[in-house]
Amino acid sequence: MNRWHPKHQQPDRDRSGLRHLGPRLLGLALALVLLLVGGPLAPAWAAPAEEAVFAGGCFWCLEHDLEILPGVLDVVSGYSGGRLERPTYRQVSAGGTGHQEVVRVRFDPDRISYNTLLRAFWRNVDPFDGAGQFCDRGTSYQPVIFTRGAEQASEAVTSQRDAARELKRPASSLKVELKVLSRFWPAEDYHQNYAKRNAVQYNYYRWACGRDRRLDAVWGARARRPIPWGAAPSKRSTSKPAGPNPTKT
Repeated sequence: MNRWHPKHQQPDRDRSGLRHLGPRLLGLALALVLLLVGGPLAPAWAAPAEEAVFAGGCFWCLEHDLEILPGVLDVVSGYSGGRLERPTYRQVSAGGTGHQEVVRVRFDPDRISYNTLLRAFWRNVDPFDGAGQFCDRGTSYQPVIFTRGAEQASEAVTSQRDAARELKRPASSLKVELKVLSRFWPAEDYHQNYAKRNAVQYNYYRWACGRDRRLDAVWGARARRPIPWGAAPSKRSTSKPAGPNPTKT
């Protein structure tokens, strides 16, 4: 009669192997498998999102111009640079708060670099106008690059030199300020995604303000485009908002 004996039991190779891996190695092995097959843990291996803050006149326009770039995750209109906490649009546009209209850009550094965002910013502003931008005048519309940390600050300075070189002008002639970011305050809800939610009003405002006409005059075929500094732009058709000189309300 055959009797069961521990030696007769075949080892469970799968379970035995898992025990030898240990919980930490087992977790890493599982994550690696999921990463290779595109499983739900794959995004955990991506670089964390980063943020950039720019002031370039009307935040409706700059939000629209930057959110279309591949690698940009979202853009929020708001206020930075001043002393007043929780500022409102009415307070900022009246002057005296020290704030500028800005956009906060959250981006995937694996898909778009901060340097590329800087090029896109420069080519969407009039760098020679430090008293406002286009038809919008006053301190709240001054162009500013707000930086976070030493790396962004260094890259912003480099971009200033590159922009001056491309424009064949001394860096001292550029009126875009470089400032350390203190705090970003989101603007009111009705300002967010304004170009998408109010396309007719937005296109009319942008056309009447002369934004694209001035950008074309300053940057030529490179206007609104984040191509490398000095690169020859490829031929393309450009669609611009059409429509007549209102100011934003």
